[in-house]
Amino acid sequence: MVKKIALEEHVLTPGLIDYWRPTMTEVPPALTADLFKRLTDFGDLRLETMDKSGIARAVLSVSGPGVQAERDAAVATRKARESNDFLAVEIQKRPDRYAGFAHIAVQDPKSAADELERCVRDLGFKGAMINGHTHGQYLDHPSLAPFWERAEALDAVVYIHPTDPITPAPVLDGVPALRRATWEWGFETGSHALRLVFSGLFDRYPKAKVALGHMGETLPYLLWRFDSRAKLYNVKLAKPPSQYIKDNIVVTVSGVFAAEPLRCAVDALGRDKVMFGADYPFEDAIEAGHFLDTVPIEESLREDIAYNNAAKLLNI
Repeated sequence: MVKKIALEEHVLTPGLIDYWRPTMTEVPPALTADLFKRLTDFGDLRLETMDKSGIARAVLSVSGPGVQAERDAAVATRKARESNDFLAVEIQKRPDRYAGFAHIAVQDPKSAADELERCVRDLGFKGAMINGHTHGQYLDHPSLAPFWERAEALDAVVYIHPTDPITPAPVLDGVPALRRATWEWGFETGSHALRLVFSGLFDRYPKAKVALGHMGETLPYLLWRFDSRAKLYNVKLAKPPSQYIKDNIVVTVSGVFAAEPLRCAVDALGRDKVMFGADYPFEDAIEAGHFLDTVPIEESLREDIAYNNAAKLLNI
């Protein structure tokens, strides 16, 4: 069993539970209750699962949507800070096993930048996780310049996690099994990341670092086409879109435990850009760990994906 750092491991903090509950309305009550138990546990249940999965360190982050669902900027900012303080206390109980991503309210860009800096410098967090758009505003919005300036200065990774689109895609009407995690979230989150690329955000902040789960939300598979269409539409960027994806975006295997997409991600992005994540408790962390332990790849690559790449990225 190879030693692992897991980058997409979810929790719920007390002040954010009411944002999470509405996302569970279509989930069977028994499963919702089990997820809630696991999300709010920082002790034996989580640690036992980590041990069985070979996870030496879990980077904890708030399960969506969190304060991205809050319309009052002041309330969102306060609750994000309270959530980060709560998580920091839990991490300090087991600093050998846990690290954290900050929960950030981007409704107020200056406050978002300040909170990110506080979390990184004072609380020791490893970056931030943003749960998708905030009422239809994506992270390429010009108003968020203060946040990106600070993230780049701090060398802090910004992990973009899926959320529901602001308007459900009509093409999925009548086929509910394709909504959310099956297909809708991947399209939504991949599109969010592409907005950063095509908007020129990485020209303005060339050292900014973004992380995507689920083996890159299909982006590694389509690099050639992004470059081809950028030429067709005369997109003005300093580099081809694929190069920003290779230079500024890292991906985790969270929720995609199969050899073929793993090989694609490594070949497309480079062996140093792919990392481990279980997406606990929404995915089976033991299955995730077993996948990485047994997938047929060279041992040095396995170790890099499991631990070394994340240790370097997050200074662990």
